Amino acid sequence: MKTSPLLSVAPLLLALAGCANLRPVGLPPAAAPFQAPADWSQGKAGAAPADAAALAAWWRRFNDPLLEQLVAQALQANPGIAQARATLQQARATRAAAAAGLAATVSGSGQAQRSKQDGAAVSNSYNLGFDARWEPDIFGANHYGLAASAAALQASAATLGGTQVSVAAEVARDYIDLRGAQARLAIARDNLANQLDTLEITNWRVQAGMLTSLEQQQAITAAEQAAAQLPVLEASVAQLGHALAVLCGQAPAALDAQLAAPRAIPGDGAQLALSLPAATLRQRPDVRAAEFQLEAARARVGQADAARYPQFRLDGSLGLSGLGWGASGGTLLRTLLAGVTGNVLDGGASQAQLDLQRGALAQAQAGYLSTVLGALQEVEDALASLTGERARLDHLRLAAAAAESAALLARQRYASGLVDFQTVLETQRALYASQDGVAVTSADLGGDLVRLYKALGGGWQPDGEGAATKQGSAP
Repeated sequence: MKTSPLLSVAPLLLALAGCANLRPVGLPPAAAPFQAPADWSQGKAGAAPADAAALAAWWRRFNDPLLEQLVAQALQANPGIAQARATLQQARATRAAAAAGLAATVSGSGQAQRSKQDGAAVSNSYNLGFDARWEPDIFGANHYGLAASAAALQASAATLGGTQVSVAAEVARDYIDLRGAQARLAIARDNLANQLDTLEITNWRVQAGMLTSLEQQQAITAAEQAAAQLPVLEASVAQLGHALAVLCGQAPAALDAQLAAPRAIPGDGAQLALSLPAATLRQRPDVRAAEFQLEAARARVGQADAARYPQFRLDGSLGLSGLGWGASGGTLLRTLLAGVTGNVLDGGASQAQLDLQRGALAQAQAGYLSTVLGALQEVEDALASLTGERARLDHLRLAAAAAESAALLARQRYASGLVDFQTVLETQRALYASQDGVAVTSADLGGDLVRLYKALGGGWQPDGEGAATKQGSAP
């Protein structure tokens, strides 16, 4: 009795199916979970869960509509973000290609021919065929490869988030510096006006014989020094405006009209950052990217281990050939082939590849630890700087108020001839230094807040734009 080809290979198919869930042992353990400190060095961390939406759009807490507009423009049009999006798209395609490798491959072909020879009738022929191939992933090499691609996709999504965080922070910092430079420019212009008023009084008193040309030259010197500050600050304002425009994907001078009108230096009175728990650090995109890179390295170790085992393959084909569509006697061809391939001797190449991936895993583990420690340091540094700048700003504001009173009294007494010109110069210099220090420190304080929000991972949502869908876990 004739046996069907399918029945003859059925035992082999059942054996393969039974082995389909076998996996090599010895896969390295998963990374240790992120351990956040209980408290910050500058104070107790918040205990409540982080407000993800508020942290993701922290720049709104500065209550500056133009800042919000600029950040939104930059997140849409910044070239660096566009490049990161393209990289993420490539990672998605890589993962899709890895997933396709687990499925069977089916190809089809067809051919029709019409021919005629001298003295013979016209002849027609055709051939139709389908070929199929499937490689059962018995030892998990393809599954590990898919897991590595999925982890790389997640890491790429986190990298996109990191670019978004950096761009948003850079826009906010440049905007705060711009407002600080505009405030310093206004203070410098007021100082120049005061110096010119003092020069005018000095000229009157020189003409009256009450002062000498020495005081007059000193007053001219002070006025010219005050005037020399203006071009430097004007150039700084222009350069910061250019930087903001480029961050928003526009020509350098595109935002000049929008930024021309001075505004107050943005400040965050809500202090959201100081109330966040330390576990918020796990939201940082670089920490998440390091976690996924570690998982990808772990999966590649499993892939390299599985590659040392044999590979199985099933091939089949189905074909039909005949002399014409209306003719009888078409032939049906069927084939089914099972095969196994593997290295008998490879000179230790497969073991060397496994060792290579184990080394890459150790490198990823060290990189993850370095990223976590760096994140903690950035937060602690930002908190320390924030605390110092706040104390400094309080003292400078008190000094500026006292210097303003002293300068007013000195000018009044100088006009009445009760104090000498040197007293006026000293009080005006002290007033300008104190007011300029308040503007600089206010901008630095805003910059420290931006750095703290960035250090906490604010500016993106892991499950929002750019976040990949979790899929393809390690076998």
